[in-house]
Amino acid sequence: METYEFDVVIIGGGPAGCTCALYTARSELKTVILDKNSAVGALAITHKIANYPGVSGEVSGGELLDSMRQQAVDFGATYQQAQVFSIDISGSNKTVYTPAGTFVGRSLVLATGAMGRKASFKGEAELLGRGVSYCATCDGAFYRDSEVAVIGDNPEAVEEAQVLTKFAKTVHWITNKAPAAENHHAQDLLAQPNIKNWARTRLMQIEGDEAGVNGIQVKEKGTTDIQTLPVEGVFVYKSGSKPITDFVGDQVVFNPDGGVKVNELMETSVEGVWAVGDIRNTPFKQAVVAAGDGCVAAMAIDRYLNSRKTVKPDWDHS
Repeated sequence: METYEFDVVIIGGGPAGCTCALYTARSELKTVILDKNSAVGALAITHKIANYPGVSGEVSGGELLDSMRQQAVDFGATYQQAQVFSIDISGSNKTVYTPAGTFVGRSLVLATGAMGRKASFKGEAELLGRGVSYCATCDGAFYRDSEVAVIGDNPEAVEEAQVLTKFAKTVHWITNKAPAAENHHAQDLLAQPNIKNWARTRLMQIEGDEAGVNGIQVKEKGTTDIQTLPVEGVFVYKSGSKPITDFVGDQVVFNPDGGVKVNELMETSVEGVWAVGDIRNTPFKQAVVAAGDGCVAAMAIDRYLNSRKTVKPDWDHS
């Protein structure tokens, strides 16, 4: 099996990984992005984005990611589609094993993101990106003056439902049980005039056509009647996303929530290894946040590999 040597090996081709590659390649560090599949990932499957700085109008997540990837390649980064099955970060050089070869880097960046739950409701997978969403912060503005549904009663569901109350005419909050009286965040949500809580209620089906979601079927506990709610958007929060770290094992320190633990420079517990984006299990899962992580890590890597004490900012033209 061939062995390839780089200054920077980045595992993951999402916004965090591509931004990191852009900056390291621009700093003339030999950089490779190892990406399992360019068509998967949180950003790649996002139907519409209208709030990424500097990008006017609406673009798909795939289009935005293609642009990020191409920009990194234009600066000299190598893009390699490859599934990483293990790493060895015990030495000064970091080794990454893939079916496409062994990649050895003077530095390593973990940017594999997080994996959401599998679609489990009827109609969920078919209408993903056409009314079904997992991010109100990303897509809420598309449903101004519309009726939407939020599925779930965990903290993420409560927080995202609050976001939707700023835009939607009515937010139907579907929960398996009544929100606890001592849950102040949930009670604050219930106080919103455009929230309707369907407690002790199950989502049975998401309905739609080629144009997108047009309703959901729900069933209240203790009844046999199925009701149809005319909603245009369905935001599903049945369980949190899980950082993709199976190839890492116990070689770095993790936070209690499963995210890789890093410092303010995105450095992990192992020297020469950084972690960026959703693999950190950040509270705000936004492309621009992930890209910021990638930038921070890249500048820290440049300083680390070149033994620099400071990093020259873009706006310093002296």
